Amino acid sequence: MIRALITSTALVASLAAPAFAQAGESEPTLSLSESATVQIAPEFATVSSGVVSRAETAQDAVRANAAAMSRVFDALRRAGVENDDMQTAQLSVSPVYADRQAPNQIERTIIGYETRNQVAAKVRDTSRVGQVIDAMVSAGANNINGVTFGAEDTDDALDNARREAIAALLAKAELFAGAAGFELCGIRRMGESNYRPQPVYESRMMAMSDSMSTPVAAGELTLTATVSADFCINQ
Repeated sequence: MIRALITSTALVASLAAPAFAQAGESEPTLSLSESATVQIAPEFATVSSGVVSRAETAQDAVRANAAAMSRVFDALRRAGVENDDMQTAQLSVSPVYADRQAPNQIERTIIGYETRNQVAAKVRDTSRVGQVIDAMVSAGANNINGVTFGAEDTDDALDNARREAIAALLAKAELFAGAAGFELCGIRRMGESNYRPQPVYESRMMAMSDSMSTPVAAGELTLTATVSADFCINQ
């Protein structure tokens, strides 16, 4: 169920001062802004993980990393992740340095090479995220970058937030007009700010035993719509 939460932003009411006679008088306006949020359950999770390998030569580092990543990809398939839901996010080979101090200088010596390979795996069953992470780690993944949650279609939920924000904005404008003793004559401008879905994580602690998979709380996604408007005023 979508739960709508209305959050009021800072409200600014401004009565524009009359301009000089030759320039004409500007109309007084009331400027308001309102935000509303809705929370929806995430539909999938993206796990970013991979392997960091080191060796004396770049070739050995690449070979060791390729073998380890092959096992990680196989583990993802066995965990139910489709090939189309796997994407290489990073692949790099770089030297590893050791600093050696000498009088009045620092010498950097290459002592080996490091290969990094990251994969972003889309897990469509959020209840299996912990199991997927465990499968990757068991296969050799040693670099977990994070887990993010998302939803395929957020349009309906965001439209609900927009409706709530607009209703709150209009109600607030009427409140200002009634309290200040003026009439609203229309909307001169209305706009919407950008939004970004943000995951809201559960704060509860989870116990973990050797037989349990890594605990991951999906929480909820929060979508925010912010609308603003300038109302013209009849005094």
